[in-house]
Amino acid sequence: MPYFTKLLLLIFCLVLLVESRKHRRRRWTSHLDVQRASHIFKKNRDLTKAWKGKTEQLLRVDEHDFTMRPAFGGPAIPVGVDVQVESLDSISEVDMDFTMTLYLRHYWKDERLSFPSTNNKSMTFDGRLVKKIWVPDVFFVHSKRSFIHDTTTDNIMLRVFPDGHVLYSMRITVTAMCNMDFSHFPLDSQTCSLELESYAYTDEDLMLYWKNGNESLKTDEKISLSQFLIQKFHTTSRLAFYSSTGWYNRLYINFTLRRHIFFFLLQTYFPATLMVMLSWVSFWIDRRAVPARVSLGITTVLTMSTIITGVNASMPRVSYIKAVDIYLWVSFVFVFLSVLEYAAVNYLTTVQERKERKLRERFSCSCGIPHSKTMMLDGNYSESDANSLAGYTRNQMVPEEEKPEKMVVHLAMSNESNSSRKRGLKGHVGLRIIQNTHAIDKYSRLIFPGTYIFFNLIYWSVFS
Repeated sequence: MPYFTKLLLLIFCLVLLVESRKHRRRRWTSHLDVQRASHIFKKNRDLTKAWKGKTEQLLRVDEHDFTMRPAFGGPAIPVGVDVQVESLDSISEVDMDFTMTLYLRHYWKDERLSFPSTNNKSMTFDGRLVKKIWVPDVFFVHSKRSFIHDTTTDNIMLRVFPDGHVLYSMRITVTAMCNMDFSHFPLDSQTCSLELESYAYTDEDLMLYWKNGNESLKTDEKISLSQFLIQKFHTTSRLAFYSSTGWYNRLYINFTLRRHIFFFLLQTYFPATLMVMLSWVSFWIDRRAVPARVSLGITTVLTMSTIITGVNASMPRVSYIKAVDIYLWVSFVFVFLSVLEYAAVNYLTTVQERKERKLRERFSCSCGIPHSKTMMLDGNYSESDANSLAGYTRNQMVPEEEKPEKMVVHLAMSNESNSSRKRGLKGHVGLRIIQNTHAIDKYSRLIFPGTYIFFNLIYWSVFS
């Protein structure tokens, strides 16, 4: 028993010794961490804690009246501007406007914001300080809608340098007016401008200028539009005059857009051309097939009307004629003329048949001719075929070059001798050949396509 007690005491002492060493090791490690942290803090100390007072006191915001422009009473303050276009979102022909997202930056010097600095580093702030200092009152001329992005916070940056130079940057989306000319639509190019100007300060108080000339405008290489090809961006500037307030500096962001034609070729020009060509099919259809030719003509006319209506529905109601209007309406006229062509053919055929009926009635009651017959000969007949008709006399001959496809031949039976037939030629008609009216269709097969091809050559050479 005493031996067992001694063993327990020994084990207890060993446990106390191990715990004591662990506790000392923890204290030593903690001390090292504190020294290391102190060293890092001394090396990278927080400069905001080293400054006494607030940022406004460091910039002396409360000591100046920032409702007045810098150097008030002196020369105009120069304000440089540069722009980076992030996206060109949409172009609307109906509303005649465009939407653009851009980074707008201003550069000026305000000595009231200068501060002492040993490392000559700038200070960057968000939009909360902008409300307490003077900033240029630049706005977008002819703007319909515009806003500063505020997700997840206001996209505004203010950077102040020790010598008082200020960089003020915003991310803005603006929808502005663009005066478009659609006289060559859809083979047109449009030039739009985004105009910047000070609202209150004339050129005697504020001078807006492009900070680096044409290099002040940067664009994203990924900018693209579905209907337009962006040809170029460039900057200009000039003075704008208002009779009631004076002269103002105005900056322009100009960009030129070229419309893609392939979409309109597929949706407008090709269907219109096919409808015109389809209307020519009626020239090869028999003139007696009235339902076929009339239905074909009416179908093409209605289809052309639908194409014209669809194009004009997506366009503004301008008071001048567009290039697409010229093409569509000329095509409509060609389709309409093909319908009128059949109306003329049908009318002339009716007149010809009426004359033929009158002649037939007159010949049927002629004296000296006991019997009469009427035959229909194909256009393949020959002169010998007509002469081989024994017992028939021929009253009128048709020249060989005028032989139609089909002819109506009136034959009169006679039992008289050859001499009496010869005497009957002076008094009566024994054979009458009347040809159908096909000349208009034959001429139309050449005139319509030739005229339409000539029109296309002139149209594409002028507008392209």
